[in-house]
Amino acid sequence: MASNGPANAVRIIDIRARAEPFPGSSIRDQILSGLAQPVGHKTLPTLLLYDERGLRIYDEITTDASEYYLFPAEEEILKNKADEIVRIMHAGVPDADVMDEVVVELGAGALRKTSLILSAFARLVPNHSSVPPINYHALDLEKRELERTLMELNASEIGIQLQGRVTTAGLCGTYDDGLKFIEEGGLEDRASLDPIDTSLASKYSVERIGRDASPSSATSSHSRTEETEATPPSTPGSQQPLHILFLGSSLGNFSRGEDAAFLKSLPLRPGSGDTLLLGMDHGNDTKQIEAAYNDAKGITKKFIMNGLTCAGRALGDEHLFDEDKWEYVGTYNEELRRHEAYYRATCDQAVVDPETKTQFPFVKDELIRVELSHKFSERDAYTVFAGANLRPVHRWTDSSSQYSLWLLERPQFSFPLLKMPSTLDSTTAVRSPFSLPTVEEWRDMWAAWDFVTRQMIPASMLFEKPIDLRHICLFYCGHIPAFLSIHLSRLLQEPDTEPAEFKYIFERGIDPNVDDPTQCHPHSEVPQKDEDWPSLSSILQFQSRVRERVMNLYRDIDSGKVQLTRKIARVLQMTLEHEAFHVETLLYMLLQRAGTGTIPPAGFIPPPWEVLAESWDMQSLPTTETVTLGPAEISLGHDDDEVHDHSTDVLDHSLGWDNENPQRTVQIEKFRIEWRPVTNGQFYEFYAGHGKGKVQFPKSWVELNGEVFIRTLYGPVPMKIAQHWPIKTSFDNLSVYANVKGGRIPTEPELRLFLDKFECGYEGGANIGFRNWHPVPATTGGTHDGGKGHNGGVWEWTSTVFEKHEGFVQSKLYPGYSTDFFDTHHQAVIGGSYATIPRLAERRTVRNYYQHNYPYAWVGARIAYDA
Repeated sequence: MASNGPANAVRIIDIRARAEPFPGSSIRDQILSGLAQPVGHKTLPTLLLYDERGLRIYDEITTDASEYYLFPAEEEILKNKADEIVRIMHAGVPDADVMDEVVVELGAGALRKTSLILSAFARLVPNHSSVPPINYHALDLEKRELERTLMELNASEIGIQLQGRVTTAGLCGTYDDGLKFIEEGGLEDRASLDPIDTSLASKYSVERIGRDASPSSATSSHSRTEETEATPPSTPGSQQPLHILFLGSSLGNFSRGEDAAFLKSLPLRPGSGDTLLLGMDHGNDTKQIEAAYNDAKGITKKFIMNGLTCAGRALGDEHLFDEDKWEYVGTYNEELRRHEAYYRATCDQAVVDPETKTQFPFVKDELIRVELSHKFSERDAYTVFAGANLRPVHRWTDSSSQYSLWLLERPQFSFPLLKMPSTLDSTTAVRSPFSLPTVEEWRDMWAAWDFVTRQMIPASMLFEKPIDLRHICLFYCGHIPAFLSIHLSRLLQEPDTEPAEFKYIFERGIDPNVDDPTQCHPHSEVPQKDEDWPSLSSILQFQSRVRERVMNLYRDIDSGKVQLTRKIARVLQMTLEHEAFHVETLLYMLLQRAGTGTIPPAGFIPPPWEVLAESWDMQSLPTTETVTLGPAEISLGHDDDEVHDHSTDVLDHSLGWDNENPQRTVQIEKFRIEWRPVTNGQFYEFYAGHGKGKVQFPKSWVELNGEVFIRTLYGPVPMKIAQHWPIKTSFDNLSVYANVKGGRIPTEPELRLFLDKFECGYEGGANIGFRNWHPVPATTGGTHDGGKGHNGGVWEWTSTVFEKHEGFVQSKLYPGYSTDFFDTHHQAVIGGSYATIPRLAERRTVRNYYQHNYPYAWVGARIAYDA
């Protein structure tokens, strides 16, 4: 049986930049700089709280301060869900049958909570091994504390359970020390390291530690992120999955923005099985928070005041700050959602630096800030995740909803938050997020397109039509670059060197009348035999050339060779959004073959259906079924006439499709509307009860062995899993259901009014932009984010017919975009699905449209009632 080493010894790897109590370029410089600030802005580094004594006092807080709810809340989650958490972590490993994983904890502390996770990992390993497959590394600043806590763990009953399954070791250093060590392959050489202590001196940057027993870094985190802005660095060599634990709400010790920058710098590799388990405090109750940071026993006060001793020691005299002249003050800033800890001078005094003899005067009641502990609302959390390029896999919450553990991964691709608005320069001009697409937006879009077309469509399906009334899959691979090439050539008035016949095949899609497929809008004539289609390789070469033309255009704009006008911006906006719309088209086609051909999204942790369903079943519903709105006046659309496309006023102007122009005002009468869209479960109850013959069996469902399942890109899942998801079906189906309930589908202005008031948006957790690859239950009307929520990840039908409105002007660049569909058969659709990019789903003026009886699109509906 393997052992973790001698009974009274543990392996500690010293990875500090400098072997000092507080490593880095100079903790002294940070102290002096903070004390030299003007009155009201003075600070001391939070790092000072976490010397060896400070770590022990913090451990005392977690065990003896009953008011400190964060620790027991997190511990409760782990006691109940550690096995579940670890199973889902492991589910993302590319070869899940092989156990060979690394766990690194940032700011390990006393290891009491960690032991629950390690026990769960041990239970996941089927047999003892001479080379344990799970390797745990505790990262913290104090070597003696690491030795003590690891020795206690190894000697405990849990330590015995870990033997032969999980090895334990310590990493002595800061966050940046540890992350740099991982990136440079330090964990790969663990077998050759001295079993007791190995020093790896290096040039790592200055760190400071945060309140909840973990170090954090302002300047160093930013510098590391700048080096890896596009994609965080991969761990070289070994492809062992890496699981990073960041518990204790330690992220709250970073400033807003700095938190996302730090998480973005973590060496998590997309598609590798790497994960992050992150603790976040909700901060729901001001009194509870202030009590948690100022317990009745005074343990927190002792913890904070110890920082003054450390500050004096760092300057050369640990008695430099007379504690009798200072007191601890803690307060919760509700506006900024953070707890703030200060030292307050109880009298006029001066502190003299022993080395330079510089005096730092303080007046009575002056404050020195030593710590911030940020709390995270729903919107805060999703804002951080998007900024850090992380995708939430699942979330566990304690029984009092005070605290969450989030499991996150680095996705294969993602879409950042829209920045609304951002300053262009020192003037008052701002950049609209809906103006000229950025180069980064193109790269994100191409990453999504390539993922779907190259990783989810097997070669055997390229010449298939997963649904009727559409082309084969291969067509869409060529249609996107052909559309883009045609519009670039027209825009730049340059000769097109691509074969005309090649492009013609892919020029236009197909949109036949659902009732009579022989009646169809004009479209390209396509080959009838597989062998007459261009090869996939030739299409991809064509695609590559066209993409390079786009990049060249941006280079010419940046260099001044081409003057940017609204026309240029519009062509780029139109072609990028055209590609985005077609990703959805292709995916709802592929959905029909999921489980029988379509490849599930690889490199994303598969949905833990049973775990998700359990949390969905427990989700609280609004106290009332509907909300009453109106009478009201609402504006639709925006002013964006192509007649002004010669203008160079571009970046502060929002572009759109022709049916979004112009802005117009609509009066709305009083009405009621349901908080949540119609769900699969509700529609199934109606269909099974008395709906057969009245409505069609939805194409989003499939019947297997007499039971109804819901289609997903991972294959069909039982109705019990997806019963709370919004149903995706035709307008006709949902109209019948609404009429039976005594209601109707809302008009476009009515739905727009509701969404304006209650939709939370992408930064609030809306299920758009591939945050998930499936719908989720709607949260509209919930308690988070001021009552805002989302509809679960579908577009929504309106009863408004898609037709010409007052002021409508047909697009000159794309004449048939809207006018071809003013045929009374199409309904206006607004919102966005889980596969809609934020640029479309977040622009409130976007109007999509589908034929009222079209059964495939990802469109649901909520019901409205006349008041």
